[in-house]
Amino acid sequence: MTTILLAIFGIGYAGIAFENNLKINKTAIALLTGVLSWVAFMYFAADKSVVNLKLLEHLGDISSILFFLLGAMTIIELIDSHDGFEIITDFITQTNKRTLIWIIGFITFFLSAILDNLTTTIVMVALLRKLIKNHYDRLLFVGIVVIAANAGGAWTPIGDVTTTMLWIGGQISTANIMMKLFLPSMACLIIPLAAVSFQLHGNVERMHKTETSKGKLVTKTQQRIILALGLLVLILVPVFKTYTDLPPFMGMLLGLALLWVLTEIMHKSDVNDEKQHLSLVRALHRIDISTVLFFLGILLAIAALESSGILSSVAMWLNKVVGNLSIIVMSIGLSSAIIDNVPLVAATQGMYSLTEYPMNHFIWEFLAYCAGTGGSILIIGSAAGVAAMGMEKIDFFWYVKKISWLAFLGYLAGAGIYLLQESIFQF
Repeated sequence: MTTILLAIFGIGYAGIAFENNLKINKTAIALLTGVLSWVAFMYFAADKSVVNLKLLEHLGDISSILFFLLGAMTIIELIDSHDGFEIITDFITQTNKRTLIWIIGFITFFLSAILDNLTTTIVMVALLRKLIKNHYDRLLFVGIVVIAANAGGAWTPIGDVTTTMLWIGGQISTANIMMKLFLPSMACLIIPLAAVSFQLHGNVERMHKTETSKGKLVTKTQQRIILALGLLVLILVPVFKTYTDLPPFMGMLLGLALLWVLTEIMHKSDVNDEKQHLSLVRALHRIDISTVLFFLGILLAIAALESSGILSSVAMWLNKVVGNLSIIVMSIGLSSAIIDNVPLVAATQGMYSLTEYPMNHFIWEFLAYCAGTGGSILIIGSAAGVAAMGMEKIDFFWYVKKISWLAFLGYLAGAGIYLLQESIFQF
């Protein structure tokens, strides 16, 4: 069974990577990989009912991610339909590529720490579409956004799902993780920014407002209201989770519902065509459903590997053969570029007990950094990367050629900073 599951996953992974050569959409390949993985798992299982229960259990977790993504994408589309992002882009007047990429990188880094890496990526890609006209130039900036979003998400408990898992599991505390991982996460961003700056020359071409701009349909006040409330909803999702103990997607859906009511009231007197264009229903029609289905396929395949015990076996093998905690954790981080970091962190939490490794132990802090940033090395290694891939149609091998080495340098730099500060300060 193990061989067959790994073969299905490997072939599916290759199919996604060679999407352009095969001329088959990656979403179709991802869905096929996810379903076939569970078919194989079910075929070899001794107890079919247990497999069904595991599938339904994972489907709950997967659905929470998908509904979160759907809500965030819809809110972004609603802001865009009201030209809300123009308020932000009008403040960013810089056109020099080198300066602009530093501005975008730092905005993404700190926004990701407040929101989370997935939501931040969606927001920043939408902003870049307004800032940069040339698609090739924009892709390079989107690659940096993925690195910055994952780096920024690693140093706060709400910035990345794996850090949140460790926070909820009692492995890390808020103040400590922010203090310990800020410098490593910053290094993870600064090194790629410095390296990519040497490749950039000249200015970007800005998008120009046309006579058919959607801004003709909305007032400045409406633009500001939708932008402010849309971003406020995204920012308050972690607060909602903290005070209600409900999963984040519930907060996202609540915010979506409130915005829906608001826009219905705001445009109730508009003529029918304008009302339809600015409605949340129209925003729902414009979101990229194929990206959501791609997520579904990938997460189903990963869930099959986890449920079959393959991921846990790999983690235990590392513990037995390698032994050194620093190397093991860095290997887990590198593995998260290929395999989703959520089950890898979950497997690690199961391997090491809080009795042996208490809260804020080295292993948990370093794991939060490595699992949070290692996924940037490949475009499908993180939720942020997958979202960017779907929104901007990024080719797998283009990312490997242009961005992966930058992400790898940043990953090593941040890991080195963390290990150095541990050896010097021992705090």
